[in-house]
Amino acid sequence: MADDIEIRRRRAIYRALHRGTREMDWLLGRYAEAHVAAMDAPQLARFEQLLALPDPEIQRWIMGPEAVEGLEFAPEIATLRAYHALDRS
Repeated sequence: MADDIEIRRRRAIYRALHRGTREMDWLLGRYAEAHVAAMDAPQLARFEQLLALPDPEIQRWIMGPEAVEGLEFAPEIATLRAYHALDRS
């Protein structure tokens, strides 16, 4: 249902923009504003799962120098890092 996915997209953007810390609002919110509208249902579901995780964990993955290969959300973190020019490659 198209309306359902649009509601989910709006909610995901809102959740990404209102994390509780300015850093996470900026890291996730800017990315969401730029990419969520183009996400299909499976991509949106993965992003929603990522948004459900605790901020310190997500922030450590995005900002930390360690590799995240093998991590369940490695593709999403790599995309976030690349979007913010934080990729380590």
